[in-house]
Amino acid sequence: MKILHICAAYKPAYIYGGPTMSVSMLSEQLVKAGVAVKVYTTTANGKTELPVTPDQTTVVDGVTVTYFKRLTKDHSHFSPALLKQLWKNAHEFDLVHIHAWWNLVSVLSCLVAVMRNVPVLLSARGTLSSYSFQNKNIGPKWLIHNLLGKQLMNNCDVHVTSQREKVAMENLIHPKSITVLPNFVKLPAKKSYPENEPSPLLRLLFFSRVEEKKGLDILFNALALVNVPFYLTIAGDGDSEYIAYLKTIAANNNISDRIHWAGFQSENKFEVLHNHDLFVLPSHDENFGNVVIECLSTGTPVLITRQVGLSDYVAANNLGWICDNNPESVSKAITDIAENEKHELGQIRKIAPDIIYNDFNEDNLVKRYVNMYDQLIKANG
Repeated sequence: MKILHICAAYKPAYIYGGPTMSVSMLSEQLVKAGVAVKVYTTTANGKTELPVTPDQTTVVDGVTVTYFKRLTKDHSHFSPALLKQLWKNAHEFDLVHIHAWWNLVSVLSCLVAVMRNVPVLLSARGTLSSYSFQNKNIGPKWLIHNLLGKQLMNNCDVHVTSQREKVAMENLIHPKSITVLPNFVKLPAKKSYPENEPSPLLRLLFFSRVEEKKGLDILFNALALVNVPFYLTIAGDGDSEYIAYLKTIAANNNISDRIHWAGFQSENKFEVLHNHDLFVLPSHDENFGNVVIECLSTGTPVLITRQVGLSDYVAANNLGWICDNNPESVSKAITDIAENEKHELGQIRKIAPDIIYNDFNEDNLVKRYVNMYDQLIKANG
């Protein structure tokens, strides 16, 4: 079985957040399982380029990766060299797995693979939700979708990471098949964390990229309505202008002194996740939400909106609370948890790690991915 993964960015381009981690971990686990994997990607690293030699194959944590030079920056990532190589070598692979959409690497690679008659699996990774269509570049997206994208995707098999994402895809396209499989989430070796010191404050945590989709403006307006003592840590980086805008909202709501902007966290990530009472993700749209699983692995309960792909999973396993993505709903949930449901915080701390380490076991999950590839290759054979 020979699988080619194509994505606009690959590690160490961590600036792009969860998708970069998910694709790289999937590739690494497949290699460990004995699957022949190659990755075509670009030198993209935000406004800069990765310090790699373009067009030369290298091995990154066991995975054979070729980084191709891009001629345009975020978010188009036009790379003629990648497309040329794909056209030349597509027939060598049993299946081409394309990650994300709305960039020229994904769309044009899909076109090339379809033209070369190679089976294509598309993992949209949240880029084909209704929110994505309505958020930015609405006109160009609908134009691309109706002129080319829809026809291409109807010739593909599709992988989604949650039932919510599956419904969104079914409302948009009619692919050959849709398979639901969760992301790989990189978790540390399971360990027992020390109990947090008691605090009169409800220690809240936001841990993600600071961008419009994540709903921090909703959270700030919600906290202005909360009547219980709290402290919020924001762990993540983002555009400086957008962060300044959020700080203005915080100042207008008189909550600036109860917010700590911790910036990007890496080495001590799981300690930060554990050392809070409640993780809050008031997102407008998440196809999955890796950080939700990472947080629960340390025992910290979560409060997430219904727009987060993992909301059904969290609710079914009693691992946190689900709210709507508006200030009133978020503030009510936080107040209720602090005043009436603190005992639930302790209960979730006890049960969450075992559930997460069982459900997201790498060995079991990689078998499901290999089985998916095998079935798709046979169906397209």
